[in-house]
Amino acid sequence: MEKKVEIIQINISGEDKPGVTSALTRILAEYDAFILDIGQSNIHQTLSMGILFKTTQNKAGNIMKDLLFKAYELDMNIRFTPISEEEYEEWVGMQGKNRYIITLLGRKLTARQIEEVTTIVADQELNIDSIIRLTGRIPLDENARAPKSCVELSVRGTPRDRAEIQRRFMQLSVDYGVDVSFQLDDMFRRCRRLICFDMDSTLIETEVIDKLAERAGVGDKVRAITESAMRGEIDFNESFRQRIAMLKGLDVSVMQEIADNLPITEGLDRLMVVLKRVGFKTAILSGGFTYFGNYLKHKYGFDYVYANELEVVDGKLTGCHVGEIIDGKRKAELLKLIAQVENVDILQTVAVGDGANDLPMLGEAGLGIAFHAKPKVMENAGQSLSTIGLDGILYFLGFKDSYIN
Repeated sequence: MEKKVEIIQINISGEDKPGVTSALTRILAEYDAFILDIGQSNIHQTLSMGILFKTTQNKAGNIMKDLLFKAYELDMNIRFTPISEEEYEEWVGMQGKNRYIITLLGRKLTARQIEEVTTIVADQELNIDSIIRLTGRIPLDENARAPKSCVELSVRGTPRDRAEIQRRFMQLSVDYGVDVSFQLDDMFRRCRRLICFDMDSTLIETEVIDKLAERAGVGDKVRAITESAMRGEIDFNESFRQRIAMLKGLDVSVMQEIADNLPITEGLDRLMVVLKRVGFKTAILSGGFTYFGNYLKHKYGFDYVYANELEVVDGKLTGCHVGEIIDGKRKAELLKLIAQVENVDILQTVAVGDGANDLPMLGEAGLGIAFHAKPKVMENAGQSLSTIGLDGILYFLGFKDSYIN
């Protein structure tokens, strides 16, 4: 006679201590129970664990009795929930649905920010499977607080309106000072291999052409054109020609002085150390100038630099450039070219930039991140990072502080 199958879920909670999982699974092993699912988490030395197992009806009573006694012995709370075969099959069927990763990142995270994000998730009929903290534990002393805080939600389901969820997350970022990344949780997210950066106002906290213009005595004129171009109000190539023409006669030695004093963006050192450690290929794709791109390449170990070459004659800038202009279209082309050279699928690429001329490469990359960007760029980019430095990218890639510190 075929023995009836019983499916039981147990939930255990209490003070975390060595040997709890071993003691409970030992009982299941003694009765040859089959574990269908298992998971546990620890918050402030409090264990919360769930086990879903299958057994036969004649063994179920003894298993629950032994587990109950063991839980009492361990001073743990235990709850048993019978699961029907229909409920189990429905749950298994749900596993084929799309999975997404939502990353919340800021200087600090509040209950209000998390409540707003999870409300959007619920409104989109998505289910949260897990929540984990990516940054280290936060000290009570505000003065000793870690400069960043990040949690990651794994959610399951199909959003009712993908564009709407992105729009609401973007607005939440503006209203509550928190960055929210929404990514499909697929194999490509877990194996990014190439990351391409804009340079000015991304890797460095300035526009180098403005610095050169100040030394040439035309700072205000050039700065106005730069800001207009970055907002997408005028054609980048035309603005580029207008600006470098004003640099005519500037001594080339000025570039070395500016390079030696470049304001490096927060988090770049940490980001590059980790990216190189795990084998990323890195590139600078800039509408700025090769002189400064090469300076950063030698300092941080970038693999590629593509930028604009200023013409120099007799130690002076001529107000002209050499070769093609690296504009937004060319950045996207170079991203694809480097990916091909490195044998990297385009979905394994990351692009980071702040200006309108970065949008083509942000849209081409598997993960496009608008970094401290202008409003137009934030609206059109897939992801935005505005609350902390460049090392925030590591959390969008799924790294935990415990892995990389």
